Amino acid sequence: MNPDEWLTEYGVTLGVGALILFMVFIVWDLAKRSKAGIFGTMILYLALALGILGFVIKTAITYLLERGMT
Repeated sequence: MNPDEWLTEYGVTLGVGALILFMVFIVWDLAKRSKAGIFGTMILYLALALGILGFVIKTAITYLLERGMT
């Protein structure tokens, strides 16, 4: 595997993972500054979790389609 393929395959996934961790911090800070309370904080994290779930599903579908296991 050449360096370009490695960067494309792993770099993007690691970059998105780092971005997700940063978004967790942003949502926590947003909930704290806006005094959202427990329910509001749960709703904010639910929205973030749905976005993360979409990324995981996309990764799983891509893996299955590339391996021919549809």
